[in-house]
Amino acid sequence: MLWRKSIRVLLVVSVLLISVNAKTHRIATGVWGGEHIRINVGAKSASVEYDCATGVIDGPLVVGSNGEFKLRGTHKMERGGPVRADEEPKQHPATYTGSIKGNTMTLTVKFADFDAETFTLEKGKPGELFKCK
Repeated sequence: MLWRKSIRVLLVVSVLLISVNAKTHRIATGVWGGEHIRINVGAKSASVEYDCATGVIDGPLVVGSNGEFKLRGTHKMERGGPVRADEEPKQHPATYTGSIKGNTMTLTVKFADFDAETFTLEKGKPGELFKCK
């Protein structure tokens, strides 16, 4: 009798886990790249590299069943030319919104009072960066 009850509980828990996982899924780990951007998605966060900036997207890195996401993180502007040893770029809170369809990600980055910028990235592509020097 106890084993029947255990099986029922296990079945209910399994159904609940499946329904939760059906609503969200994780962004695929690895490199996503596009013009002027590269994102390295890890298990708990993602690092973002632009031509003249860097960023971090905080986890959990999940998208809804429709492929859309809204994530938070930080953004740091860089600049070309010599940089003083004690000079640290200012870090801004940032919002990363977008969607994923197949191996294509559309990403919009918004931080501080700057205009939002939108990028198109592909899974497995290294990105095309032109670093500030």
